[in-house]
Amino acid sequence: MENLTIKQAKELLQSGKITAVELTKHYLDRIEKTEPKVDAFLTITKEEALRKAEEIDKKGDFSAPLAGIPIALKDVISTKNIRTTAASKILENYIPPFSAVVWQRLEEAGAILLGKVNTDEFTMGSSCENSAFKPTKNPWDENRVPGGSSGGSAASVVADECVFAIGTDTGGSIRQPANFCGCVGLKPTYGRVPRYGVMSYASSFDTIGPLTKTVEDTAIVMEIIAGHSEKDATTPKKEVPKYSENLQNSLKGKKIGIPKEYFEEKGLDEKIKTQLLETINKFAKEQGAEIKEISLPLTEYAIPTYYILVKSEASTNLARYDGVRFGYKTDDAHDLKEFYEKTREEGFGPEVKRAIMMGTFTLSAGYFDAYYKKAARVRNLIKQNFDKAFEEVDVLFAPVSPFQAFKIGEKKDDPLQMYLADIFTVTVNLAGIPGLAVPTGLIDGLPTGLQILGKQFAEETVLNFGWHLEKMVNFQEKPNL
Repeated sequence: MENLTIKQAKELLQSGKITAVELTKHYLDRIEKTEPKVDAFLTITKEEALRKAEEIDKKGDFSAPLAGIPIALKDVISTKNIRTTAASKILENYIPPFSAVVWQRLEEAGAILLGKVNTDEFTMGSSCENSAFKPTKNPWDENRVPGGSSGGSAASVVADECVFAIGTDTGGSIRQPANFCGCVGLKPTYGRVPRYGVMSYASSFDTIGPLTKTVEDTAIVMEIIAGHSEKDATTPKKEVPKYSENLQNSLKGKKIGIPKEYFEEKGLDEKIKTQLLETINKFAKEQGAEIKEISLPLTEYAIPTYYILVKSEASTNLARYDGVRFGYKTDDAHDLKEFYEKTREEGFGPEVKRAIMMGTFTLSAGYFDAYYKKAARVRNLIKQNFDKAFEEVDVLFAPVSPFQAFKIGEKKDDPLQMYLADIFTVTVNLAGIPGLAVPTGLIDGLPTGLQILGKQFAEETVLNFGWHLEKMVNFQEKPNL
């Protein structure tokens, strides 16, 4: 039962070779064995998982798409009656009275929740070190980060503690940990998956997507979680394709764009650059696709534009955490003003406080036009850059990160260096387009990969390219845990 994909697990369950209880116990045992080395889980729902597995076995019906499949959820996804913390002290004991739409859809499809996995606090970070509870470790090297903020999701998949996991991506938080840990991660088009019930970092950027062992698994999960919801006005009434049925379509004559600015970036590791260019050239030749150099001239403005906007939205979203209505509250205050101040001082971590200060500053009366409004205009221009590029090519191939997984603590005290880790991913969120991270191999014993970018709602195309790339690379290596 090691490293099962959704398809393999379903075949075992439907054939009667294993039961849902046996499969669930296998993963719970695996979690118990590997957690001291990985630290991916914040909450393990052992009793709930076994009870759900018993119900499925009793019915004997495994026709639902995910019936009996054990999964993990990033701990910003609300789960009714199950602790949901956002990896923050301010929500350490919060029990949601409702479930997020994405979890409702997975639960209806038969998925079994093994638990909630770690994240940077309120998803603010690129390393999974900003959790209030513990840092998650990279399964390939316990001294290195798994990436963030969906580091717990990526690590749990690669450590084989679940069949797949769900993460969120505001500026690269699915793709970057998938890249650092060596799994597949999809950031869908903004609005493709409902955000209702998912704790917000920056509402106009946040997306929800799967981290899986294969591109096919990603396609299967997307068929379940994507689509319009009356609870989320940002989800269009747009039909969800059968992603898994069109993965093998021929790519002959398709055009692959290479953003020259990404490969000219001074911080891009030469080994990663060499491997990616060799992989892209080989892939295009084998598939009969054409390579075309593309320019995205506003790339250099992506990081400041992104961080001005997301920190502004974050400062607004975090205003609700004041200790009055729910969450942590200080015991040492003499008046309401002091209560607010001490609750936030004690309840929030350094990165969240930094976001509140940056965001409040850029939204203030004297600086709104100079910072926020200007960044919003640049965001629109960056989107236009991508629109123009997709008039010439079908997809873009690009690096995910300028470097591989770095050591725990290496960048934690230098926020600017940590922000620069997102240089190749934030543009995708600014433009609202889909991006798929696929492993391309190991360099010096650590995984690396590339991201495939498509125009809005072109997940079907992106997954099609990703499936063929996955078959060509045939990345089979697993960490020794």
